[in-house]
Amino acid sequence: MTSAPDLAANIRAGQRRALARAITLVESTRPDHRAETLALLRALRAEPGRQALRLGLSGTPGVGKSTFTESFGMMLIEAGLKVAVLAVDPSSTRSGGSILGDKTRMERLSRAPGAFIRPSPSQTALGGVARRTREAITLCEAAGYDVILIETVGVGQSETMVDDMTDIFLLLLAPAGGDELQGVKRGIMEIADLVLINKADGELKPAALRTCADYANALRLMRSRRRDPDGYPQALAVSAATGEGLETVWAAIETLADWRKDAGIWAANRAHQAGLWFDDELRRAVLAQIDGNAEIAALCDRLRAGVASGDNSPELAAKTVLDALAKIRST
Repeated sequence: MTSAPDLAANIRAGQRRALARAITLVESTRPDHRAETLALLRALRAEPGRQALRLGLSGTPGVGKSTFTESFGMMLIEAGLKVAVLAVDPSSTRSGGSILGDKTRMERLSRAPGAFIRPSPSQTALGGVARRTREAITLCEAAGYDVILIETVGVGQSETMVDDMTDIFLLLLAPAGGDELQGVKRGIMEIADLVLINKADGELKPAALRTCADYANALRLMRSRRRDPDGYPQALAVSAATGEGLETVWAAIETLADWRKDAGIWAANRAHQAGLWFDDELRRAVLAQIDGNAEIAALCDRLRAGVASGDNSPELAAKTVLDALAKIRST
């Protein structure tokens, strides 16, 4: 078994096999693996300094997220950058299984030496991301990747969680009429830095340009509430199939990233996201204590039944559990 310092050294050396193994480790729910994960993260943080550009990508089903990711990733690799893709697949609420087919849909990118693709199941996590996406981002940064692209499950109100772990958020949409403009959740529109209208080629190009203009008008109404440079958020028409517009997208990303760094927003966002990570870990730790204590777990079952029958309120039941936890710690 490779020790945490050795695994950290292999990751920093850019060994993709070590990176893949480390992500498998952090995604494990076994208590002993969690202890190894913490040791690994401590070893990696002992040598800070590597920062990647973290991009979030979401989009409506069938819009071509995987095709866009592959074309965009290949363009960045040809420009001399290293690209990591963390693709989140939805998990079944019944079986818990996932197809994890994103890597097979990015055949060219998966073979590129400068790329790393990792599909992960969303499991019970909401927000379009996997349960340990933050840790996976940290590992990819330590491995020296310049751009980390988190491809989420799909558009939904809870997709906004990916904004809490990325620097710039891209929303990919298909050419459509006004009905789709109304159908896209306002919450995800408000956090999008770039709205990209895909499939702007062939017979769909005129429709894509019209849709792009519609979204550009809608985004103007949101600019007054955001602290961003002139013209952001913005809508752009692209074609993942032909590559048209991808360089424009990258230029827009670089411009926004540079502006946020100069304005101090980049560092402030990273600090805020670290605090949110702490809050999330704290919640997980409390729930783990509840699940790991037979007495508390039995109490939760009784209280849950009382809440379901209407004999108890959720607030009072939750306080009862917290009081029982406090009593156990004090003894």
